[in-house]
Amino acid sequence: MKDDKDKKLSVSVKGNIRDLLAFKNLVSERKKKIEKASNKPIEYDPIYQLVQNLHPKKQHMIINKIIDETKSTRTFRLIPDPDSETETLAYFRAGQYLSLKVQVNGVSITRPYSLSSSPTDALKGFYEITIRKEEHGFLTNYIWDNWNVGTKVESSGPEGHLYYESLRDLGHIVGIAGGTGINPFRSIAREITEGNLNTKLTLLYGSSNEDDILFYNEFKQLEEKHPDNIKTVFVLSCDEITLEECEKGFITADIIKKYVDANQCSFFICGPQEMYKFIEKELQMLKIPLKRIRREVFGEIKDIINYSGFPYEIAEKVFKIRVQIGNLVKEIPGKATESILVAIERANLAPPSKCRSGECGFCRSVLLSGHIYVSPINDSRRNADKLFNYFHPCSSYPISDLEIEVPRKL
Repeated sequence: MKDDKDKKLSVSVKGNIRDLLAFKNLVSERKKKIEKASNKPIEYDPIYQLVQNLHPKKQHMIINKIIDETKSTRTFRLIPDPDSETETLAYFRAGQYLSLKVQVNGVSITRPYSLSSSPTDALKGFYEITIRKEEHGFLTNYIWDNWNVGTKVESSGPEGHLYYESLRDLGHIVGIAGGTGINPFRSIAREITEGNLNTKLTLLYGSSNEDDILFYNEFKQLEEKHPDNIKTVFVLSCDEITLEECEKGFITADIIKKYVDANQCSFFICGPQEMYKFIEKELQMLKIPLKRIRREVFGEIKDIINYSGFPYEIAEKVFKIRVQIGNLVKEIPGKATESILVAIERANLAPPSKCRSGECGFCRSVLLSGHIYVSPINDSRRNADKLFNYFHPCSSYPISDLEIEVPRKL
């Protein structure tokens, strides 16, 4: 090994016999070093501190800036809350999300929101999340009415798997986005143009009308400055289109083939649930293998009644759910068409959750008795979990009276 000042590590191969002898003596050498070591307790562990900085259980922030992007969409800039123990924001991989924890009328709920800023921005001390107000949105209406500059916000550390990994993904990403599903691709595009991500991005972005397009000018500028790495195609489903170089209709297999060689790309998808269903069929037409398709979590399924195997005849029923959380036992109602997680939250039991899509396993619970319907597209359980009655409340629905054991909140 070279001198520490050199900051490099090299390995010397001395020969098979000498290397085998060194391996044989490894345990005895370790014991000698342990015996010579100081018995003074370690007061500071840099590795542990690094883990805490990269993977915090909670982050406490305040809103530093609010930007109106469209008539129904806002970007919120978040910085560390100076009144909390959060001194720096966790670094993340472009494409990941935060799970926000918000108190709404005395009820604690969580929602995942993709980071629309770049990882470099986190090193500068801020995150950005871009949120669209939903017409009947439980949380977004509250955010619009209550979030101002200075509002305190609690979140998880960065989560999710919609990021580029060279060992897994091809060197050309095709991003398929709808609505605020453009957010992770804004983060990825910025990371590419900052020189920190060695890949190419072709973004196909669908919107219902021109007023709903997010970051139009920014993506055009990125494309102009980095034509070899960034290409953006805006796809509009409205009747009148004034923007130049836009596709009309929806993101179809034909549009995909027009702009990329589908056999040489990895596909990343983020958008509303209806878009996922549509795009899945289009990619099947192109015979894209599943290993080259990644999609962002999209929260709970809103039309579970329409999925294969759901017992339509019990759709209007409300069942009794006996919930155990530590020493607490409480019986609550649960609608057949709403996830068990929603039922627990409505009862103000504050269960742990992050992705709300059956992916992260954070809400993993035990089914003690009764029967549930698990979303066929959000069932990420291991076979062992299925065998021993573990399930994810965020992607499971009661189809009988239940008794469940839920982990305590962290």
